[in-house]
Formats: sequence, structure tokens, C-alpha cells
Amino acid sequence: MDLIRHLRFFVTVAEEGHFGRAAATLNMTQPPLSQGLRRLEQHIGTDLVHRTQRGAVLTTAGAALLPRARLLVDDSERFLTEAERVSEARGVVRWGATAALPDRMLTACAAALRTGPDVTVSTEVAATVDLVAAVRSGMCDLATVEHPALLDGVEAGPVTKVPRWVVVPAGHRSARAERPRFPMLSDLSFATPPRAGNPAAFDATQDILRERGLDVGATTVADDRTALAAVAAGLHFGISTAPPGSVPGVAWLTLAPDAIALRVRIVWRPGVDVDRHITAIDRVLFRERVR
Repeated sequence: MDLIRHLRFFVTVAEEGHFGRAAATLNMTQPPLSQGLRRLEQHIGTDLVHRTQRGAVLTTAGAALLPRARLLVDDSERFLTEAERVSEARGVVRWGATAALPDRMLTACAAALRTGPDVTVSTEVAATVDLVAAVRSGMCDLATVEHPALLDGVEAGPVTKVPRWVVVPAGHRSARAERPRFPMLSDLSFATPPRAGNPAAFDATQDILRERGLDVGATTVADDRTALAAVAAGLHFGISTAPPGSVPGVAWLTLAPDAIALRVRIVWRPGVDVDRHITAIDRVLFRERVR
């Protein structure tokens, strides 16, 4: 559990006296705020807020714990401000990238962020859910994540589409077809990273396949590389940014290219000056976008 984040939920609800106003203050919707506060209450084993028709009222325990919670939230903000100052003085750029981002873009972004000989670039490759949490907590200055995604507590830039292809075993019937179609893949399982890494993007991809007549089971793989290995083994298909012809045992199909394109965007924490880093990554994404 991200304790500071959930304490911030509690403090904001207590100060606003209303879940709707608290959600607006935190720049998020009400359901995840309410769910987050409930998780905090379950974690500490006591109710903090009475939920009433008129708003939120502190319990006895909530009133007793609010001053300490407020101190922890305030201290965390001061810590992050100081950490950012130290990182800037040392010339450290901490950024993250979704594991779905192709290697050529990952390395190009890292190179673009190193704007001088004294600048150190620290790169974290992770699932979108984890990257958003890292940016929100201040562990990353900014990150390139998949779209769609739940982005409460962070700012986000425009969406860029990166080309992807449907990949199938080289000997599969769809690879030999003059006009391949999604239903031809019904005898294969879909090799894809776990839903927990970004539920919104996972569900959107499943919807795309179903809309085109393909409803098959999913096999969880760690990343794009292991998906390609699963495809080459003969029992799976996948969706990959790997360019055609780059992997033995795999055939590439151009199916609904716009719909299956990888959608990415840059996210950062509100109030943090990362404009020059955003510009550097934007240039890389612009070169690679679907035209």
C-alpha cells in the first residue's frame, strides 16, 4: 500500500468534509478516492470517517489520528521538494517507460534526456500502473505510459500512436492466407502481459479483438519479448511493436493497424518542472508515431 497517498486521501476528505469536493481537490474521481480510504481503514483496522448523506464526518479514531496524518503528508511533500532540489543539483533525471515501449524508442528517449556530460539518466522499465504510482510518489520525475490508464494524481500529455502488428507462428494458416482475418486466429491463445499491469489498456485490447470476431483465452507473459517467444513456439498469437522480419519463427500480419497501435503518453507530477524532459521525449515519440 502507498501509505502516504492513502493518508492524503484521508486528510483531504477530513478537510473538505465531503468526498466529491475532496476528489475535485485531488484531481481524481470519487470512486477510487472512496475505495482508497476504505483500504486505509482496513489496513489500520478502524473506521476513520462516517459516510453520511450530507458528507463525511470524522469518527473518534479519525479525529485522534488526523493531526499525525497531516504531519506525515506535509513531511512527505517537503521531502519530495528537497529530493527534487538535490536531484536537479546533481543533474539526475529519473524517468520510467512502459515495458510495451520498443527497445529502439526506450534507448532513444534515454539518450535524448542526457542533455549534457554532467547529466545522469536513471531509467525504470515497468508496468503502467507501477509507473504512475512512481511518478505520483516522486520516485520518478516523469514516465511514458500506455493509454488508456487510470492517471489520478498526475498530469498527462497528448497520446501518440506507435505501430504494432499481429504476430503469429510462421506456419500458421493466417500467415499463408491472401487476406488474413482475426477469426483465423481462433485456434491460438493470446499471449499478453498481465491485466494487473494496466487494466484499462488490457480491456480495450480485448474489446478490439471481440469487435472483430475473435474471442479467445489470454495467456499471461512478462513482456513483448516473451510474447514473441510464445508465438514462435507455435500455440499463441500476440500484438507486438517488433518490426516485420526481426524474429525467426514468427509471421507478421497487418490487421486493423490503427486500432491495435500502441498508444503512449507522458505523465508527470503536478507542480514539477520537467518541461525540457517532456520536450526531449516528445521529439522521440513524434518520430516514431503512426503516420
